[in-house]
Amino acid sequence: MRVPIADLAAQQAAVHDDLEAAFRRVVQSGRFILGPEVEAFEREVATLHGAVHAVGMSSGTDALLATLMALKVGPGDEVITTPLSFFATAGCIARLGARPVFADVDDDLLLDAGDALRRITPRTRAIVVVHLFGRVCDAPRSEVPVIEDAAQSIGAARVGKLGRAACLSFFPTKNLGALGDAGMVLTDDKDLGDRLRLLRAHGQRTRNHHEVLGGNFRLDALHAALLRAKLPHLRAWNERRMHNARLYDRLLAGTPLRLPRFRAGDVVHHYVVRANDRDALHEYLQKREIQTEVYYPIPLHRQPATAQDVSLPRAERAADEVLALPVHAELPEGAVEHVAAAIREHYGIRG
Repeated sequence: MRVPIADLAAQQAAVHDDLEAAFRRVVQSGRFILGPEVEAFEREVATLHGAVHAVGMSSGTDALLATLMALKVGPGDEVITTPLSFFATAGCIARLGARPVFADVDDDLLLDAGDALRRITPRTRAIVVVHLFGRVCDAPRSEVPVIEDAAQSIGAARVGKLGRAACLSFFPTKNLGALGDAGMVLTDDKDLGDRLRLLRAHGQRTRNHHEVLGGNFRLDALHAALLRAKLPHLRAWNERRMHNARLYDRLLAGTPLRLPRFRAGDVVHHYVVRANDRDALHEYLQKREIQTEVYYPIPLHRQPATAQDVSLPRAERAADEVLALPVHAELPEGAVEHVAAAIREHYGIRG
């Protein structure tokens, strides 16, 4: 049985008619950048998370970059974050001339709040917490502004309630995925929301009048319309992912794997186990046409572009052990059982 890590074709097929209607609506409207479709999508996602403001962005990366810009992060500043995340988390900090300061992760692979607090200096301008794999990270308690990198956790209960802003990604493989790149920032801060709208349009409120240096971070109307067509299905898709995760929990009990822990209100983006023999397990499953992925094989403080001479042993050990199993909403129970059976076989466990 071939088991893919994601099945976008199956997901799009299930909502094909709605996507086609959304496409036709935008083409006929003649409005392709921002406009009514984007405004409607912003309202709908704001309602989902109980946020006062939602600002559509061109990608999850640009959502994070614009938020850092809105908080006036720049050269000489420091921003504390986790080393176990997608590169954009640290890359956006470095692009502004600021220095990413990496704190280690805890046993759940989330930013260790205590370690983050110990790394605050007078130059610290923000803390970026990452809700990794759909698990919501507790924010360190301090006066330093907190930004939530919520790229993997749309629909989770506490998203947008732990910091000044929460940044979402609608990359195609996310729980709510566009047919391309798209993102959003949620905030209850009116001034921050206004500044984000300014920054996403080259710093202009009115045509040809540029108040500040911004960027082209605008959300396309087509992406917004297609995401609106999928949004009513998000809750069911998230529930299905959680169902598959709980099934893995039962079927993989008693194996040498360390299983992820999801708390009430979390969502499941990836089901990431930890294995002492990660590479051997990955190869074993690959030979059986079971696709797995490593998120993330190189911690950010060891990436050439953001390398630092700092020891973060828990993140470094995790990078050698993590392996994501297929858990997407289109995955039938039989496929989950097949994956679990192959893992138990790998470890010589019967039954």
